[in-house]
Amino acid sequence: MKERNPYYNYLEEFIDSIRAKGRYAFTLSEAKEKFNISDKALNQNLFRLKTKKRIAQIRKGFYAIITPEYSSYGMLPPHLFIDDMMKSLNKKYYVGLLSAAALHGAAHQQPMEYFVITEKPALRNIQNDKLKINFYVKKEWLNEAIVQKKTDAGYINVSSPELTALDLLYFNKIGLNRAFTTIQELSQEMKVTNLIKVATYYAQTSAIQRLGYLLGINPDNQKLVLALAKVLKNKKHFPVPLFKSKDKKGEINETWKVIVNKTIEGDL
Repeated sequence: MKERNPYYNYLEEFIDSIRAKGRYAFTLSEAKEKFNISDKALNQNLFRLKTKKRIAQIRKGFYAIITPEYSSYGMLPPHLFIDDMMKSLNKKYYVGLLSAAALHGAAHQQPMEYFVITEKPALRNIQNDKLKINFYVKKEWLNEAIVQKKTDAGYINVSSPELTALDLLYFNKIGLNRAFTTIQELSQEMKVTNLIKVATYYAQTSAIQRLGYLLGINPDNQKLVLALAKVLKNKKHFPVPLFKSKDKKGEINETWKVIVNKTIEGDL
């Protein structure tokens, strides 16, 4: 009869000890430091735990611990491990775009993907049948516009409502109508002083112009609109299309120098 590898049970105990600390993930290097066994033996034991759906490999050398409430799906929501993962990579980050909007209550449509902004060099997107994390790169880092949100695993970095709105228009990864709806929801969480600070140091002026125009569609945003207009006066800006496309024909809004080349249809 073949003797069972004793490190298999030890690895389960190791995972339980990680969870006891409030964490939902661990790195391969942590496991190697813990056990004096060969890489082959360790990988075999990790594979067994993956087969049992006790863990899931998120990327090379990084594993999420599947707790009972997520065992049927076989994957954790990213907010439970994203901070651990980015710290293991020693990279600055913040949860952004639609993922940040949802955390700020602008969840008219829950995003099926997860969006993370980080610094160079770019990370490869993570995509499989249970998980999709998109990574985008920013050169400029506005620490004052990054807030912390508490999760069951601790705190994660999230773009503020003001930074989220500008990033939505800069990265342009969702349709304009969806961006407009999300921004209208985010506007309820925006503060004039914060918007002035973020917009003043935001390098992509075209995003400021588009945000000003979209906020101005709702008369309730008058204070935010006036704040952005004040910031824009101190920045060089040129006519930009509201919707990034080859078609740049349309009426020019003189306040924002925005070429209105698409009709806005919000979902609210």
